Amino acid sequence: MNYIEQTIDYVKKELKDAEAGHDWFHIERVYKNTLLLLQTEKANHQIAVLGALLHDIADSKFHNGDETVGPQKANEFMTAIGIAQEVKKHVISIIENISFKGGNFEKSFHSKELEVVQDADRLDAMGAIGIARTFNYGGFKNNPLYDPELPPELNMTKEEYKNHKGTTINHFYEKLLLLKDLMNTKTGKQLAQKRHDYMEDFLKQFLAEWEGRM
Repeated sequence: MNYIEQTIDYVKKELKDAEAGHDWFHIERVYKNTLLLLQTEKANHQIAVLGALLHDIADSKFHNGDETVGPQKANEFMTAIGIAQEVKKHVISIIENISFKGGNFEKSFHSKELEVVQDADRLDAMGAIGIARTFNYGGFKNNPLYDPELPPELNMTKEEYKNHKGTTINHFYEKLLLLKDLMNTKTGKQLAQKRHDYMEDFLKQFLAEWEGRM
């Protein structure tokens, strides 16, 4: 088995009982998005692929907000399969900096590989898949679908975003509709626009039906 096959096998086992929006199929889609972006964006293939496959190996949302679990597990796995130290360090930096976290924090790490994997991950939070994942997670957390009297909370700090419990529709305004303008790469921006437009059309339809206009 090469390192990709070993990593896929490991991630499938680790995430076999994960919430559906953050399971192996999410990882697989981000991996495919990463490969698509690498066709036009120049970046180190091994680092980007490992970053994509390991970026949600232990999402802090499901570990009481602990952001150290994912990097630690990824480091232990990569050590076990003999990944070079400089590659491991870079992949761990991707895992530590990929998350949205409210969109209002200064990243301490920058690389082309992070840009590619972050765009690949953000694409999976947009469009039809993004809508499905958002409602799945909202149901998982038992959040209300929508409440006209609860406006979206914009400009949250990282900690406020982590602890925030709002409606599923508000999540579109608090995160998903912001992603288009946060894309890093030229290809990512192009792919994001179509998915963004799809979400806006969905919200128009949702609100029209909610208000009894359709």
